[in-house]
Amino acid sequence: MALFSWLVALCLLLLLSFWKSQRPKGFPPGPWRLPLIGNVLQLTAKDRLKTLDQLAKKYGPVSSVYAGGKPVIFIHGFPSAKEVLVIKGTEFAGRAEFPIMDDITNKKGLLTQSYGEVWKEQRRFSLMLLRSFGVGKKSMEEKILEEATYLIRAFTENMSVPFDPHEFVELAITNIICTITLGKRFEYDNSFLKILLDELRQTSEITMGPWALLYNAVPLVRGLPLPHQRILATAKKLYAFLGKELEEHKATLVPGEPRDFTDAYLDEMQKAERKGSSFEENQLQVLMADLFLAGTETTSGTLQWGLLYLMAFPEIQEKCQKEIDTVLGNNASLKYEDRFKLPYTNAVIHEIQRISNVVPLGIPHAPIKDVQLFGYKIPKGTAVFVNIHSVLCDESQWKFPNEFNPSNFLNDKGGFVKPEAFLPFSAGPRVCLGENLARMELFLFFTSILSNFQLLWPDKSQAPDFTPHFAVTQSPSPFKVSLKCRQPSEQV
Repeated sequence: MALFSWLVALCLLLLLSFWKSQRPKGFPPGPWRLPLIGNVLQLTAKDRLKTLDQLAKKYGPVSSVYAGGKPVIFIHGFPSAKEVLVIKGTEFAGRAEFPIMDDITNKKGLLTQSYGEVWKEQRRFSLMLLRSFGVGKKSMEEKILEEATYLIRAFTENMSVPFDPHEFVELAITNIICTITLGKRFEYDNSFLKILLDELRQTSEITMGPWALLYNAVPLVRGLPLPHQRILATAKKLYAFLGKELEEHKATLVPGEPRDFTDAYLDEMQKAERKGSSFEENQLQVLMADLFLAGTETTSGTLQWGLLYLMAFPEIQEKCQKEIDTVLGNNASLKYEDRFKLPYTNAVIHEIQRISNVVPLGIPHAPIKDVQLFGYKIPKGTAVFVNIHSVLCDESQWKFPNEFNPSNFLNDKGGFVKPEAFLPFSAGPRVCLGENLARMELFLFFTSILSNFQLLWPDKSQAPDFTPHFAVTQSPSPFKVSLKCRQPSEQV
């Protein structure tokens, strides 16, 4: 009798679990989910982007899975992405709950803060400050070219043997954002900054892995000594670093004479009309962290992918260098406006961004109200990931979607063209704040490197590995580069 009771209870539990696993009426389709964990095993599969491609093939461009008990929607392909990011951009401009990041940021800053008047006010002011301190202007171009000379020097000092370029590239890009936000740069041998950047890179992988999903889905595990604690510890270290810089700025601030982004924000906080507003110190510190994180890893990763692809395709590298030499002439360096005279080189840089797909999923959007999308009902606050990877490889949009080919950005006459599906910075209200800065950095750093060096693959017995490390941003597997100074007549 007792056994029969247990069997009945088990059957009822299974029926309840099956009933709860059914999607609400009108919700996007997707695979059956397991009790408690949902589709976590699929979301943390080794090749997650391939898994998402298979999901789209089976269920269509709008599909859903469950992270624990919470639904997550994935948007696949350019037409669907355009609908969410641009046509209905404001409706999908919210941010889904992401507890581990929300706990770190207190839902402040720009990356994870909810869409609303505070977010719009902070974004407008941040954009104004970035422009004030040179973004998109000649003064910023000069800062990037100056940092490029430090990078070229570091490459030259280490080129006697093949070396891993990632550390130098990462520090060079970090220095650009530090110049804007903190008013200073750091030497490439700064051990603290190197360690911090390495820890941030490693925690980026954990953030997109099962432990962060577990933290988000099961509140009871958040205090346990599991790998997600590393994310919190690294965030604490970053905020301590930025907090120290903030205190130094407060101690040396001259009202009305801002030296950088931080000074200007502190100045704004002192204005009478800002008292009691969203302009406060905690908001500033999260903004500093947002700019530091978003302004380094993405551009640094793209530059690293660029070095790898140019070594793997020497004929493309050589064609770029010939075009650069023609425009460079006797000048010390190229200017950002020279990109219009370099259609092939400009196409190569854009193709590197497309094929490397550094931010394949970005930060999840969420509807700010209940929304209809292609006949599906999407409730307010539902996590919506736009699969940028699927947009940048959409076979209906690109001539060569699955191969590295600059022709994707060239017309029949060899002129540069940018297809509408080129969305590495996303689009709409949540488009990347630093897009203009990143474009300038990529062009000036790439052309500086190519005008000074020939990039050679050091290991002829082994082909380059293009397998990405999946994290918040996708970086290449570690590699080494061999450099050869170009002939004096060609050298900058």
